[in-house]
Amino acid sequence: MRFKPSLLVIAALGSALFSTAEVFADEVNIYSARQEELIKPLLDNFSRDTGITVNLITGKPDELISRLASEGRNSPADLLISTDVGRLYRAKTQGVLQSISSAALSSAIPEELRDPAGQWYGLTMRARPIMYVPGKVKPEELSTYANLADPKWRGRICVRSSDNIYNQSMIAGLIAHKGAADAEQWVKGLVANFARPPSGGDRDQISAAANGVCDIAIANTYYLGGMLADPKQRATAEKVKVFWPDQDGKGTHINISGAGVAAHAPNKANAVRLLEYMVSQQAQQWYAETNHEYPVVAGVQASDLLQQMGEFKADKLNMDKLGELNGEAIRVMDRAGWR
Repeated sequence: MRFKPSLLVIAALGSALFSTAEVFADEVNIYSARQEELIKPLLDNFSRDTGITVNLITGKPDELISRLASEGRNSPADLLISTDVGRLYRAKTQGVLQSISSAALSSAIPEELRDPAGQWYGLTMRARPIMYVPGKVKPEELSTYANLADPKWRGRICVRSSDNIYNQSMIAGLIAHKGAADAEQWVKGLVANFARPPSGGDRDQISAAANGVCDIAIANTYYLGGMLADPKQRATAEKVKVFWPDQDGKGTHINISGAGVAAHAPNKANAVRLLEYMVSQQAQQWYAETNHEYPVVAGVQASDLLQQMGEFKADKLNMDKLGELNGEAIRVMDRAGWR
């Protein structure tokens, strides 16, 4: 197993790595909540194409945001990369990001996938549909997220815990559309239909459905794509199929990975240049094929594995609302008994 140093160790190393803005004449410093292997090849390509040195520190998103806040004006960070809009919104409200203006970003990224104030931008999109086991569930039995609260699904649904940001964002989206009261009633019905107490990540929910623990899982598509691409997990992943809910209504819930320029970025121009590079045709294609996430740029195709899951209508709610309503979503989930 590859050794992963703790954030404290990384912080100490980072102090030496990012000692002053003058060490490198042309660099960009990144705090990334994305795992190194999921982003470093793209950053290496950027360095090769531009001559700009990329210094990368990875860690958990909340810890990176706290680090930015504690470093203040002394922070060496130019760019914060996160795996969920909820964390990007949190970074924005804590004042560790700054607004930027970029015609390239505004034209490439749909309005609902970027911050209205220009403090963060979606770089990839992921969907959170219903995944079901053929033979146990007929696709015609499925329709909407709301339908999952029906008692016919009692003891048949697997989903991870309420402290997961992906679930919090999903409920925040429901609150935005239906209000907190309706969302709470739905969550109560969903919780009543759990096959087991929530545990593990999205891959664990997919595996549980494939292994007969439940008939339905709620999970992000890129986890299923990753399992299908892994020879060791392919057989398990092939036991479930994707159903796109709410296609006659608001559309399937989506989220993003994204990034924002740090409030005190010493290399702001290079940070903006890297953001613009990440929505280029070649970078978006790399993301799509390597990580099985949906491109945010029109005209770039999803990976073959994602294309096999079918086309779908995505919810057009502005991602900013998912961050704004995160606190209310957590309260709703707590009151409804989702642990």
